[in-house]
Amino acid sequence: MATTTIARNRRNRDRLGSPITMSFMYVFLALFALVSAFPFYYMLVTSTYRTKDILVIPPPIWFGSSWMENYTQLLEKGSLPYFWTAVTNSLSIASLHTIAVLFFCSLAGYGFAKFRFPGRDAMFAFLIATLMVPGALGLIPSFIVMRYLGWIETWYPLIVPGMANAFGIFWMRQYIESAIPNDMMDAARIDGANEFRIYWGIVLPVITPALGALAILTFMGKWNEFQFPLLILKDQATYTLPVALSTLRSLRGTEIGVQILGSSIAIIPILIVFILASRQFMSGLTAGAVK
Repeated sequence: MATTTIARNRRNRDRLGSPITMSFMYVFLALFALVSAFPFYYMLVTSTYRTKDILVIPPPIWFGSSWMENYTQLLEKGSLPYFWTAVTNSLSIASLHTIAVLFFCSLAGYGFAKFRFPGRDAMFAFLIATLMVPGALGLIPSFIVMRYLGWIETWYPLIVPGMANAFGIFWMRQYIESAIPNDMMDAARIDGANEFRIYWGIVLPVITPALGALAILTFMGKWNEFQFPLLILKDQATYTLPVALSTLRSLRGTEIGVQILGSSIAIIPILIVFILASRQFMSGLTAGAVK
């Protein structure tokens, strides 16, 4: 019976690996990729047209000649004079917050994974329970706390809260628990390494895939954050990019192509971050599946 099962599995693998089957799979994946990428392509196309040329039937499907005109209007005083300042603000806030999250979440995850202390399981259960609370419920209390601390109109409310968030700690704890053997840590302690030295020199290099995945998720979330920055930031010079782009809709006469151009530029940093850390991102997501 075992021989029959092995032979059947071998036939199934051979069938899946046949040239015809693989050709159909590649064609299907290529079509699926084109369908998925078309909205991004069309966004780039419409960013090169004026409104009168966009709202036509049939719509344009190739690049136009109004990109420079849209870009000029995007930066002029009547539209969005602080556009590149907003880009710099978002990039700085997202980068600083991501670095802080990677450090504190990995440190807390290391503590939950490898140390035994009273109340550890209860604290971790409470931490996981906070994931069930909708973020919108904390907007008003967070605003009151930030006002009490005098952090309104500063970057602190956008960087400090969430540096040790529940998802990041859970993610790092699960990865460290499965990826770092206790024997490795015991050997380092015998050699005289303290706990922070073990964390910095042994744990961090091993958990690079998990850090890469968490970095991408954190950076994207902070880069796209809109509601809380809208409450905290009032001066145009301190706006993040999503808040700055939202002001374009309130300006009369702003071209649709100008709004889309601003959104197109806003995607570039996320694409760069994903490309640079894509290998770590995929490794972090699939580590548990291939273990």
